[in-house]
Amino acid sequence: MPLLSITHHTDYHYARPVAFGEHRVMLRPSDSHDLRLLESTLVITPQPASLRWIHDVFGNSVAIVSFGERAKRLSFESTAVVEHHPTEAFALTPDDRAFFYPFFYEEDEYPDLEPFIRPHYGDPDGLLSIWARGFLDVGAATPTFDLLSRMTHGIRDGFRYRRRHAHGTQHPLDTLQTGSGTCRDFALLMIEALRRLGIAARFVSGYLFVHGDGAGSHVGGGSTHAWVQVYLPSAGWIEFDPTNGIIGNRDLIRVAVARDPYQAIPLHGSYLGGADEFLRMDVRIKVAPAGDVAHNRIVAVPA
Repeated sequence: MPLLSITHHTDYHYARPVAFGEHRVMLRPSDSHDLRLLESTLVITPQPASLRWIHDVFGNSVAIVSFGERAKRLSFESTAVVEHHPTEAFALTPDDRAFFYPFFYEEDEYPDLEPFIRPHYGDPDGLLSIWARGFLDVGAATPTFDLLSRMTHGIRDGFRYRRRHAHGTQHPLDTLQTGSGTCRDFALLMIEALRRLGIAARFVSGYLFVHGDGAGSHVGGGSTHAWVQVYLPSAGWIEFDPTNGIIGNRDLIRVAVARDPYQAIPLHGSYLGGADEFLRMDVRIKVAPAGDVAHNRIVAVPA
């Protein structure tokens, strides 16, 4: 795959100058053996009073930004160039412990995986558990690849993508009962269903690269994206995108991983003022092949 350039521009507009609280920016792609970050720029207007980078509890890069002046417009422009190495869909042999479901994790891995195995959302009537078990073979062990593939494509083919204006991610039971949601909703549904089967799963936030004009794509391109990672013995963390039916990391640009979606919000913060002072938020995102790249840099510029 060619180098990819990612531009993510967010503008907040206000009726009059307002003061800004702390903002957390989680837009920097994650370096790994399958994703190499070559260039990264963050431009913020007005110029922040302070900007510092931290690694959160999951090792994600987060910019913590504070401001000292009021403004009618707050702008964040993140650009990155990455070298992406798509991996083939994972393959297990019958000798691997995870070839068939159910399987067991090693004792020394389980304490670290336990937060990703334990369900986090209520299922009082067992509807989510029943739905998850529907992807298992009846009366026989299920090949793990078949289970994960069926669930990934089951969500893609059986649910309707629907943009929501409400903040946050909806409860998995709401997604299941309405048959609709966003990519974040679909990811959380799959995560909680797998956790009820005892399989370690976590949330991934990032971008989707759509080839050409995106014709034929279920959804993606020009927006942030969310999907799932599943941990399997002998295979490690494997990517599954239930919105687009992708298995493996093809076209998926990872930014952050988390136990729960609220821990991987791309950009959030606060302002001091009345609700009527906020006018609108404009977001422009582009993921495209890149040309030559410069050195890594982080910049904050004045208005």
